[in-house]
Amino acid sequence: MLLSIVIPCYNESEVIADTNDKVIALADQWTEKGLIDSYEIVYIDDGSADSTLDILSDLASKKPNIKVVSFSGNFGHQAALTAGLKYAKGDAIVTLDADLQDPPETIEEMIVKFNEGYQIVYAVRKGRQNDTAFKRLTAQCYYKLMKAMGVNLVYDHADFRLISAKVRDEFARYNEINRFLRGIFPLMGFKHCKVEYDRHQRLAGETKYPLKKMMAFAIDGVTSFSYVPLRLASLLGFTIFLVTTVMIIWVLVAKLFGETVSGWTSTVLPIYAFGGIQLLCIGIVGEYVGKIYMEVKHRPIYIVGQTINIENNLQKR
Repeated sequence: MLLSIVIPCYNESEVIADTNDKVIALADQWTEKGLIDSYEIVYIDDGSADSTLDILSDLASKKPNIKVVSFSGNFGHQAALTAGLKYAKGDAIVTLDADLQDPPETIEEMIVKFNEGYQIVYAVRKGRQNDTAFKRLTAQCYYKLMKAMGVNLVYDHADFRLISAKVRDEFARYNEINRFLRGIFPLMGFKHCKVEYDRHQRLAGETKYPLKKMMAFAIDGVTSFSYVPLRLASLLGFTIFLVTTVMIIWVLVAKLFGETVSGWTSTVLPIYAFGGIQLLCIGIVGEYVGKIYMEVKHRPIYIVGQTINIENNLQKR
């Protein structure tokens, strides 16, 4: 069995050499144990501005099973994972972040599950003890929200997973520009299972997902897999219509009995409330229209600037 390990990189010059040494040492052990026959490591450089690409080029020059795909610019983590899956040739493919927060030792258990016949193996965190209270709370709320929206996500699973070559080939048929892989793979079905692991602290460098990017990623996840927000906007509009109808009837009845309905509050507050709700609904519709706009242009998900040790040098997809 050929194992492919796909590692997306963006400004990881401080950790990438250590990550490479760790993964190679483990992969050699798996080969000696007979879990795999051979392996390759496919690095995707997502337009790094530091010396990440130079380090990867040097590593690839020493080992032909280290392969590098370098983007012409920064296209994002999901695009990098997509490219890695395209260029990986393995019978089983593992996606792993370069910062070693997801321990590569877990891959051995994932290989065992693959050999038992599982097509997708999700690595999930045992807990969030190392996270701040704010991050734990927001993560729990996010998963609950996604479930309420009808999106099938694996709880506490990021992008650390193993898939078979069959799953990779089927994944290649998904052509949307707005990519949310955590939602796509559960949607595909296939025989799957989970393995648990303890997430480590980042070895060095800075996180590539600050709060702003995390919020944008969360919104992408909801709007890419659920139309429930649009339905909620419609229901909210209908509810406002009913409330407004009741208020009109109340005012007319009061007028017939000689009473006057006066006051700044009863006049201005409903205007502000309804105006805010309308803007919210327009914003929700705008999110979906924006996604449609991006999809219909059919722009490439990424553009490859150069490759190293890659037999099929495709420039774009």
